[in-house]
Amino acid sequence: MAATGLLFIPNAPRNSPIRTHSQPRIRAVSGALALALAFTSVGVASAKDKNTDAPPVSAADGLPQGQEVSPTVIELAGWVVAAKDSQGYPFAIIDKAAAQILVFGGDGRLRGAAPGLFGSAVGDHTAPGVAGLALREIPGRDRTTPAGRFVGGYGPSIDAGRVLWVDYESAVSIHPVATGVPAEKRVERLASATPDDNRVTHGCINVSPEFYAQIIQPTFEKGGVFYILPDKDSIAETFPEFAQSHATTQGSGGKRERRSRR
Repeated sequence: MAATGLLFIPNAPRNSPIRTHSQPRIRAVSGALALALAFTSVGVASAKDKNTDAPPVSAADGLPQGQEVSPTVIELAGWVVAAKDSQGYPFAIIDKAAAQILVFGGDGRLRGAAPGLFGSAVGDHTAPGVAGLALREIPGRDRTTPAGRFVGGYGPSIDAGRVLWVDYESAVSIHPVATGVPAEKRVERLASATPDDNRVTHGCINVSPEFYAQIIQPTFEKGGVFYILPDKDSIAETFPEFAQSHATTQGSGGKRERRSRR
């Protein structure tokens, strides 16, 4: 992963190599992030880093009132910061089960949190060849949002112009909520207070237009790293370096244009 210039290369491996080691400061960092998550609308979102200005507070605090962030998300965020796993680039942690997206700047400060829509199929795999299929051709079982660590960034698509690719190989991107099929009621699903109805897309991640414009787009203009928690796979399978570090701490992540899977 390059330290300068554009982070995203469309034909790069879906999970680029990372080098980590056990971080004895993980618990302290996690504790600080727990406070940051608890006070999203205060102070933390006003910080600036090298990539972009901080977003407005109204956009930063987008989770339904009373909805909690899981300990796994907090611990993973703490590990990313302590291990410098995103190498100074912005990162997002995406919890499919809770239908939450948390966005952090390159300095590790929380920029925003909001609900999202995800693949209608529960699962963490990417079916072979799915990126080359039209939306109507994707079998229901393969409409998944894959889990894992992805290096992503903006690039072209066939049908949606310039999009923020999370994983180019599986044609998964983050974009404003799609409204082309009224019967899907994506806007209503996104606005509901629970995550129970947030599985509706063909695999892409949908967020509100406001959150996309004010948080996602400026934060990831130069690329970033995306950590998607699994539905079925274990955390150890999905993020082995994080799991190993966590266990250790407790014991003492020619270009071809293609369609975006909406």
